[in-house]
Amino acid sequence: MTAFFSRLFGSKPSAEAGWITGEDLAPHLSEALIVDVRGPGEFTGPLGHIDGARNIPLDIFAGETDALLAHEGPIVLVCHTDRRSSAAAAHLRAAGATDVTVLRGGMVAWRSEGR
Repeated sequence: MTAFFSRLFGSKPSAEAGWITGEDLAPHLSEALIVDVRGPGEFTGPLGHIDGARNIPLDIFAGETDALLAHEGPIVLVCHTDRRSSAAAAHLRAAGATDVTVLRGGMVAWRSEGR
């Protein structure tokens, strides 16, 4: 999504972790693959999940690397806050992904913003 948003807003993508706020992500949900790296219980738990998100828990995330790298388009990673999704983003970037972004504050921020 870093590359996607750089095209959208004219900014240069960062080589470091790309971050996106819920406010910036919300109008573009259909343009990205949303991957929630929390466990299944968290995914269906009280915070819920972003509509259309794919649940790939962090403990099996590495096994899905090839499938995620084959995805054409931006990938946004989500977790409870943003610690696990940041680790998943670092893994994907190390594997060669370039259009990977982390939802800043994760589902906690998403829900606190009324989403």
